[in-house]
Amino acid sequence: MNLRKVLFVSSIIGNAACFVQAATPVSLTKDTEIEKKVEATLAGMTLEEKVGQMTELSIDVLGNVVGGEFKLDKEKVKNAIGKYKVGSVLNAPGPVAQSREKWKEIIGYIQEVSMKEIGIPCIYGLDQTHGTTYTLGGTLFPQNINLGASFNPELTYESAVITAYETRASNCPWTYSPTVDMARDPRWSRVWENYGEDCLVNAIMGSEAVRGFQGDDPNHVSEDRVAASVKHYLGYSMSRTGKDRTPAYISESDLREKCFAPFKACVETGALTIMVNSASINGVPVHANRQLLTEWLKENLEWDGMLITDWADINNLYTRERIAANKKEAIEIAINAGIDMAMEPYDLDFCTLLKELVEEGRVPMSRVDDAVRRILRLKYRLGLFEKPNTDYRDYPKFGSKEHALIALKAAEESEVLLKNRNNILPLSKGKKILVTGPNANSMRCLNGGWSYTWQGHLADRFAGEYNTIYEAVSNKFGADLVTLEQGVTYVAEGAYYEESTPEIEKAVAAAKNVDVIIACIGENSYCETPGNLADLAISENQRNLVKALATTGKPIVLVINGGRPRIISDIEPLADGVINILLPGNYGGDALANILAGDANPSAKMPYTYPRNQAELTTYDYRVSEEMDKMEGAYDYDAVISVQWPFGYGLSYTTFDYRNLRVNKDTFTENEKLEFTIDVTNTGKIAGKEVVMLFSSDLVASLTPENRRLRAFKKVELQPGETKTVTLTIKGSDLAFVGADGKWILEKGDFRMQVGNQVLNIKCSDTHKWETANICVNK
Repeated sequence: MNLRKVLFVSSIIGNAACFVQAATPVSLTKDTEIEKKVEATLAGMTLEEKVGQMTELSIDVLGNVVGGEFKLDKEKVKNAIGKYKVGSVLNAPGPVAQSREKWKEIIGYIQEVSMKEIGIPCIYGLDQTHGTTYTLGGTLFPQNINLGASFNPELTYESAVITAYETRASNCPWTYSPTVDMARDPRWSRVWENYGEDCLVNAIMGSEAVRGFQGDDPNHVSEDRVAASVKHYLGYSMSRTGKDRTPAYISESDLREKCFAPFKACVETGALTIMVNSASINGVPVHANRQLLTEWLKENLEWDGMLITDWADINNLYTRERIAANKKEAIEIAINAGIDMAMEPYDLDFCTLLKELVEEGRVPMSRVDDAVRRILRLKYRLGLFEKPNTDYRDYPKFGSKEHALIALKAAEESEVLLKNRNNILPLSKGKKILVTGPNANSMRCLNGGWSYTWQGHLADRFAGEYNTIYEAVSNKFGADLVTLEQGVTYVAEGAYYEESTPEIEKAVAAAKNVDVIIACIGENSYCETPGNLADLAISENQRNLVKALATTGKPIVLVINGGRPRIISDIEPLADGVINILLPGNYGGDALANILAGDANPSAKMPYTYPRNQAELTTYDYRVSEEMDKMEGAYDYDAVISVQWPFGYGLSYTTFDYRNLRVNKDTFTENEKLEFTIDVTNTGKIAGKEVVMLFSSDLVASLTPENRRLRAFKKVELQPGETKTVTLTIKGSDLAFVGADGKWILEKGDFRMQVGNQVLNIKCSDTHKWETANICVNK
């Protein structure tokens, strides 16, 4: 890691409030030469060319599948680009992953036509969300939820750097990633696309992903980096029903203080594009919300990047949200609210209707020019005018062993050890092992959605060279000692919840001949709305499997493998060990085998709160009044919430001792720096990594305070017996909150600060209220 990167990571981690800012306001400084080119290009464009640049089509409408292979239809390409002047294309054909050679052919031809017909390059976008997910042979990393569990920003950065490199090897300059919505509701089908439930973790990890994708100079993105699209702005994860793309009702304080925070951090780290939330907040569809799109994002942050819709979401303003009578009115509302590019996957009438709206004076030409400036600026920053294409032959590290080792390390650091009764783990050599359960022998389960296909359902076709859990355990412990009898299986390439007729008795019979059972349970892959659920409990077949296996008396290690927490409170007591591997990617099976054997020491922590019961869903930063003691007398108001595992929980094969928490000043104001130091000792017999977390609790506030908030974290490695003094730095203003009036305020009074089991109190000496929308806006 170079010095600049070390300094950046240190500054990000030290900036502990959720309104984390980058070390330098890179995205807020325009490049004079680029701006001249943008204005010169814009001045020569017709209205048709401008509205075309604001349009993005799906690749599927530009070709056909012939003999099992996608072929571009040259007439369709010429019509879209030559006639309608379309400026962007997205998605994989099918959508199914393509080879690098195929991407060179597809995108190369589109660029050839675009430069010939309008003199402006196309910008192609792919959902390369956890590695090179839509390019065959590329490196697939753990999903974002795993990177959140690692609490290691460097791994997030490295995985983004490699993803960018391999995406440019695919001739694609733009990825729709990272996702920083926050996984606040375990029912939601997109929990795994985020870095967990906490806004600080999402802000730090999202910022590192943006830097990894784009590099340190977003005005001049190099040929081995790509533009990021941070999504889904904002509040997308907090729907009332827990279903995808459904309405959210969010207080202004939570909206500004938590939902907005990761996006603000990513903007201040240089994010070039942002994708908008498909649903509504407090009754207003976000695609129609000028306050959120234009005022909060573009004006208050002085952001000069580009806003893109999600899939056909302008249509939803009249078909689903019903705030517009027809498509034309929907376009008028969305563009005037601040949308710059419309993801219109199948329909070119957006171009015709927007042109009419401008000619009728319903959409000002100034708004169209602003949008097109942002699009052109993006293309100039990516160097697409000078070099529209990149050649896979210039990227020799594509799919390399070097990249694979980083993916394996990321998987090892992101699988969470949750239970280890009687030190059943690591497993001793020579034991006979039964590997069972529906997730035992599937690459699809390890990868989740956005893996070779949208739903990830074809992963086993494309990932055969990698190891399932069973294969990895066999390789590690010896094939002669490992038996596979799943008992419950998923329907091949079916919906995520479809299971075949169980054969539990076969697994029970096999268990009688082994020393230990590894029961691999969880979910099959899914993405977005098809991943909605009605029951948060794990399937009845899987619960029955574990209960039947427990009757054998053999020790059970539960391996939980899925995109969100599924309730297992009735079977967890039957297990001696529990490891939540989440969605660890193509090397997740190998990482698990290394942990089971003790070749890797687990260091991950829970990135979300794992619920114990269906009706007790919460987050770690709940308001203190949500958990209270029973009242005396006839009225028993019992609001105590029980969880299976809390946010930040995770075990190791070694132990750590925290001592001597201190702070440089116990009284502070908003501008003062607070340095907390703690001595952390590895008291075990093997080396290990520990995530040192600083939490704050506001003891009395004008709004009911939260139970606690994560303010800073740092991951450190310690040898046996070694002690390190860890310093966690925040500002006084980091302890401010958004009050009932929508203003940031730091109130006079006491705060309890906690690191590990160590606690101390500090006092704010004066109340300070900010009149600006954000506490820190870089100028």
